[in-house]
Amino acid sequence: MEYRPIRIIISGGGTGGHIFPAIAIASKFKELNPDSKILFVGAKDKMEMEKVPAAGFDIIGLPICGIQRKFSLKGLIHNIQVPFKTIYSEIKAFKIIKDFAPDIAIGVGGYASAPLLSAAMSKHIPTLIQEQNGFAGLTNRMLAGDVDRVCVAYDGMDKFFPKWKIVKSGNPIRADIQPSTPQKRAQGLAHFSLSEGKKHLLIVGGSLGCGTLNRTVMKWISEGCPGGEDVEVLWQCGKYYEKQVSDFMAEHPQPSIHYSAFIDRMDLAYACADLILSRSGASSISEICMVGKACIFVPSPNVAEDHQRHNAMALVNKGAAKMIPDCEAEEKLMKEALALLSEPEECERLGKNAATLAIPNSAQIIVDEAYKVLDDKTHK
Repeated sequence: MEYRPIRIIISGGGTGGHIFPAIAIASKFKELNPDSKILFVGAKDKMEMEKVPAAGFDIIGLPICGIQRKFSLKGLIHNIQVPFKTIYSEIKAFKIIKDFAPDIAIGVGGYASAPLLSAAMSKHIPTLIQEQNGFAGLTNRMLAGDVDRVCVAYDGMDKFFPKWKIVKSGNPIRADIQPSTPQKRAQGLAHFSLSEGKKHLLIVGGSLGCGTLNRTVMKWISEGCPGGEDVEVLWQCGKYYEKQVSDFMAEHPQPSIHYSAFIDRMDLAYACADLILSRSGASSISEICMVGKACIFVPSPNVAEDHQRHNAMALVNKGAAKMIPDCEAEEKLMKEALALLSEPEECERLGKNAATLAIPNSAQIIVDEAYKVLDDKTHK
C-alpha cells in the first residue's frame, strides 16, 4: 500500500480510553508518511487539550459538553447551556472542516466526534470511527449509519453497527507495552525494588485512582495482610488519593507494599506482575491482553452504558480473566486474588488465553483502513 501524504482530522476524547488510542493512530500516520498533516479536535477543558499537545500534535477545542444527570442548581445551569454550546460547536466544526480541508475525518468517541464528523460527512469527506469498548458509545452509535468504516475491538459488534462496515482492529496502545519476557521481568523487579522469590500483585486504578480498589487494599493492610506472607504488592493509588494513601501507610507501614500515585514504567510493572487487579477500561484491557497476564477486573459502575462490565465479560467468557463486581470487591477481591496467586497454573492459563485476544498491530490496521476508504471514495 502506498502511504501518500494526506490531511487527517481526528476528533473525540474526554477520557484516556479515547485519547491514547487516537494519539497512537496519529503517530502511526506520521510514521508511515511524515508529510501527512494531522489536526485533533477535542472538547474544551477536557484532558485531550493537555495530552494531545504533549504528544506533539495540534488541537482545537470545541465548547461541547454533555447533560449532567445528577440534579443540582449547578447541574441545572450547566444543562441549560448544553444546547447553545452544541449549536456553537456545530458551527465551529464546519469552519474547521472548511479551513483545514481534510482528506479524511476519524472519530474515536466522545462529545467532539459528533459535530466534527457530521460536518465532514455533509461535505462528502471520507469518515472512519473507532470504537474501543464492547458496548458501543452513544456518539459512535449515532454516527455509524453514515460513516464509511467502523473499526472495533470486540467480536459481536454488528448489534451496534452495520456488519459490512465493521473491521476488527483492536485498540491501539503505547508502543512500549509488549509481551513480557524473562529479561523484562528481571528489569522490572530491579526497577521497583521487588524480590525475586516473592509473588507479585499489581493493582492499577488509572492515573486519578480508583476508590474501590484503594479501600480494598487499605482494608487488607489494616487487617495485617492475611495470606500475603509471600506476596509483594505494586500499587498505583492515583493522584486523587495520594495524600489519603500516604497518611494511611504512615500509620500502617508494610515493607511488602510498594505504592505510588502514578507508575511511570507500566511496561516494567506489567512484566513483573504475576496477577493484576484493574478496572476494565478499553485501554487497560488491550494492554493486559498484549502482555498476556492474569487479571481480576473490577468494572467501574460509574461509566456510560455499563461498558466496563461488557469489556470485562468479553474476556471472562473466553476464560481469559476473572471479574468481581464493584459492590463486592471490598469483601471478596483480596481473598480471590491471594487464592489465584497460589495457583500459578491457573494464572498462566488466564494469561495465555488473554494473549490470544491481543491485536498487536492495531494502529496499522486502522491507518490501512483509512487509506482504503480514501481509495474507495476516489475510484467511485
